[in-house]
Amino acid sequence: MQTMTGNSFRLDMDRRLRRNRKSAAIRSLVRETRLHPSDFVAPLFVLEGVNRKEEVASMPGVYRMTIDHLIREATELFQLGVPAVDLFAVVPSEKKNSFGSEACEQGNLICQAVEALKKEIPELCVMVDVALDPFTDHGHDGIVDQNGEVLNDETVAVLAEMSVCAAQAGADIIAPSDMMDGRISYIRQYLDQADYRNVGILSYAAKYASAFYGPFRDALHSAPKFGDKKTYQMDPGNVREALVECALDEMEGADMLMIKPGLPYLDVIAKVRDQSDLPIAAYHVSGEYAMVMAAAQNGWIDGDRVMEESLLAMKRAGADFIFTYAAKEMAKGLQ
Repeated sequence: MQTMTGNSFRLDMDRRLRRNRKSAAIRSLVRETRLHPSDFVAPLFVLEGVNRKEEVASMPGVYRMTIDHLIREATELFQLGVPAVDLFAVVPSEKKNSFGSEACEQGNLICQAVEALKKEIPELCVMVDVALDPFTDHGHDGIVDQNGEVLNDETVAVLAEMSVCAAQAGADIIAPSDMMDGRISYIRQYLDQADYRNVGILSYAAKYASAFYGPFRDALHSAPKFGDKKTYQMDPGNVREALVECALDEMEGADMLMIKPGLPYLDVIAKVRDQSDLPIAAYHVSGEYAMVMAAAQNGWIDGDRVMEESLLAMKRAGADFIFTYAAKEMAKGLQ
């Protein structure tokens, strides 16, 4: 409250919170949420061939790369303290078909990449994205019938086979991103029956049918050729449904849960954190990354600070770790 003393005013306050902000040292002591390189997973795009590296036009600083470059990139990330990568295959059009059969081929590109990474950097956590959209000629995450419907149960069977292929190659964690019903239980059973009981499952439990995925689809040439993904990915207007999805995946045997995208769904991250004790991941997706990079290149924002603030918000909302294309640059800045 204000009181008048002569010609001056005096504030009578019991609490002055600015005392805890008056220096960098004090702010550091009382900071509630911190980022560390160990909070990050780096998504990486794997390309066929040797000594090839292609920048993704819509994602400045992000590359499609052959396995030799992939090893160098993953090594640098690991040395910076980033403990995990998530692999996505850039599949040539001639290897795509309506069933995505290349996804289950022994020794395919992803399997080769996993084997190479585990050989060169055994301590690195290697995750493999499990979905059919990079492998199908129609760009959907599952098998499609003659009417254009994505078939749930038939797709789940293929995803389980794909998961075992990745496990055989040495993957530490399987990350199903397809949003088919019941796939976590089916994949868990399939892995266990194949004696891969120690391979973890990170479920994309609440993956929204978002407009933020465009640059990612450019990177993999995987945009759907018809329709959209709204019959299997979640409606952006729903949060209670996300809680049900996460609860079901936890009951089915998921070891970790993901919410995707990140910043537009901080409320979902927070609500899932309140509901579940499982580790929670947030995905700072391609569109979120691209917007920051484009604005930074135009001189409109401080890109590094905006990127760090964005990732910090996801951590503050309740995410234990974050998938981000900025993992390397952020890790450098946090050294």
